[in-house]
Amino acid sequence: MDAAHYPAGIIERAARIRLLAFDVDGTLTDGGLSFDSDGRESKRFHVQDGMGIVLLRHAGIEVALVSARPSDVTALRAKALGIERVHVGERSKLVCVQRMASEIGITLAQIAFMGDDLPDLAALRGVGLALAPADAHPWARQAAHWIAPRPAGYGAARDACDLLLHAQGKLEAILERGEHP
Repeated sequence: MDAAHYPAGIIERAARIRLLAFDVDGTLTDGGLSFDSDGRESKRFHVQDGMGIVLLRHAGIEVALVSARPSDVTALRAKALGIERVHVGERSKLVCVQRMASEIGITLAQIAFMGDDLPDLAALRGVGLALAPADAHPWARQAAHWIAPRPAGYGAARDACDLLLHAQGKLEAILERGEHP
């Protein structure tokens, strides 16, 4: 998204963010759940979302995954992206986000959360920057400060990463370097 298209209030909120936490199913994935005949789960992740997460981490912004569903696939994706803060089986995503804020020594105003549905509402309402994919449920869209132009599992997370990198003045250096960190 072109920088001129970000509302000023969103840039102000995004400039303060030190941790971006993502819901997984319906945010980093398209929300589909696939199981083979042996009950093994598979998920589809978008490579651009992964690159955005890597760029955030290299820019000094922490990333976390917070999911209500326990999932080995989520843990494997997090490991591949170097994400250390992986919270699965979380009944209250807001409590999880509050716990991370305390551990890191930041306020909720310095946390962004991207979610797509009812289990994400409390976290969306409690953080400094609430984000939702374009195809999020209307409840999540209503709670969001900013809605990504792309849907979940198809670049919405990358849109959120690019927003933070732009707002914090880190995008130009990445583009100038023009290569993987």
